[in-house]
Amino acid sequence: MSADPLSDALTVADARGVFSGGFTAGGDWAVRLRGRDKLKVNAVVRGGCLLVCEDGGEPVRLVQGDLVVSDGSRPYVLCSAPGLEPLESPDVAVDPRTRMARLGDGPDDEIECVSGHIDLSRDSGDLLRQALPEFVHVRSDVAEAPVLRWLIDQLAGEMRAGRAGGEFASDQLAQLMFVQVLRVCLAQADGLPPGWLRALGDEGLAPALRLMHGDPGHPWQLEELARAAAMSRTTFAVRFKEAAGVPPLTYLLNWRMSLAARALRLDTTPVAALARSVGYTSESAFSNAFKRTVGVAPRRYRDAVRK
Repeated sequence: MSADPLSDALTVADARGVFSGGFTAGGDWAVRLRGRDKLKVNAVVRGGCLLVCEDGGEPVRLVQGDLVVSDGSRPYVLCSAPGLEPLESPDVAVDPRTRMARLGDGPDDEIECVSGHIDLSRDSGDLLRQALPEFVHVRSDVAEAPVLRWLIDQLAGEMRAGRAGGEFASDQLAQLMFVQVLRVCLAQADGLPPGWLRALGDEGLAPALRLMHGDPGHPWQLEELARAAAMSRTTFAVRFKEAAGVPPLTYLLNWRMSLAARALRLDTTPVAALARSVGYTSESAFSNAFKRTVGVAPRRYRDAVRK
């Protein structure tokens, strides 16, 4: 792996950005969106609307250039005003060429929104989902806004035009948008739940994370990691657990098992060789650690994934 924990996590989670459509709207309108087992993404290209969580909370105003990511745990409504009866998203008629829908009873140039999701079906350990809050609202005035706005505009243009290669281009743009969203989260790490992303956002802890990611097979000790962070052993251990939610060496164990799980999904490397690559001299010790962490032995995990 590299010494870039964010890139590593995206690779191990096999996250895939997919923008599946969008809509233009005017007048009175409302649509209910469900994320299910995906990270749902909505970006406002033009105009503005409200986001309403149906189980309470104040409506969130979204304006041009804003982007919101939901963890998919509960449905929410995008609308022109509160109190309107929403359409279910599967019931909305979509132009098959552009994948865009038309909502409301007014001019369709009042708002334009593109929607999609981050496919985490390969992320069996919920590496990304657990690192993010239920909702991430990226405002149009953050430092990353110019890049995000360009990506949103390019994505909308690809979807409107329906040109050859548009679907592939849209997916790559969606991937870049998600990276920018995570960078925004890193800049506001105090608002994140305990996890690897919050720990990475702590500049004091980041050097230790980079060491573990850069050489996961090394037998790292707490003293080495604390030294890299320029902290005492006790201060480092307390601060790391507060940010990451687990002690440093537990984090290292979990990261090794995430790497091993991806390797088992993707290739036919013998388990003994895989064990050595993540720091185990004994295949049985690795197998026991994998089973404790993942819930199933490595060979059975590989067989289940293939089936």
